Amino acid sequence: MDTEINQRRAEDLLHSVFGLQAFRPGQTEIVGRLLDRGNTLVVMPTGAGKSLCYQIPALVFDGLTIVISPLVALMDDQVAALRALGVDAACIHSGRGRDANVADWKRVQSGACKILYMSPERLMTDRMLAALRKIGPEMFVVDEAHCISKWGVNFRPEYEELTALKETFPDAVFSAFTATADAATREDIAGKLFDGRGEIVVHGFDRPNLHLAVEPKTDWRRQLSDFVGERKGQSGIVYCLSRRLTE
Repeated sequence: MDTEINQRRAEDLLHSVFGLQAFRPGQTEIVGRLLDRGNTLVVMPTGAGKSLCYQIPALVFDGLTIVISPLVALMDDQVAALRALGVDAACIHSGRGRDANVADWKRVQSGACKILYMSPERLMTDRMLAALRKIGPEMFVVDEAHCISKWGVNFRPEYEELTALKETFPDAVFSAFTATADAATREDIAGKLFDGRGEIVVHGFDRPNLHLAVEPKTDWRRQLSDFVGERKGQSGIVYCLSRRLTE
């Protein structure tokens, strides 16, 4: 019964808060998993709607949801977008003034704030963890989760400290989201964040509007000229290994 009630609440929020008529493919499954308090690693391509997959459960849950992100600009954008929709969200990071951080923290302590965005460096301090123990967050969301894995090319040491969260907050729901993770990286992330006791969900990497092709480099100047010449009037980007090659 609780599952059905939560799912109805999720659909109501989709319409009333986010102004959307229906979930995108894959979102319903992920939202349902989190509402059932299942630890979940989600691998979805950029633009597929990962944020909504945790924002709606965060609003259904009674307690606080903490979103861990490595990007200050992304945190600010997400909070601004949520506030524009009437959602009480906040972020605490070093790029903001002390007064602004203190004001948002007071809203968190009062229970008014539903979603708090933080960097791993700010979260994993003894002082912050002690304060959060008193609050008891209901869900942790690790964004850009590939940063936690040494198998990934974007490994960040401060992300690896997040492995201690499950032991510190054993009753919380844990989710992780990334658009970049091969099989080995996925297993590594799930093992570190929730000891492998969770589900890995992979969705939607087939992009029919994209075409990928590889050919040997023989005479790159001629090949590039031919490639551009066949696409006159079209826009495009040419990537080079170094600035020197473009000069």
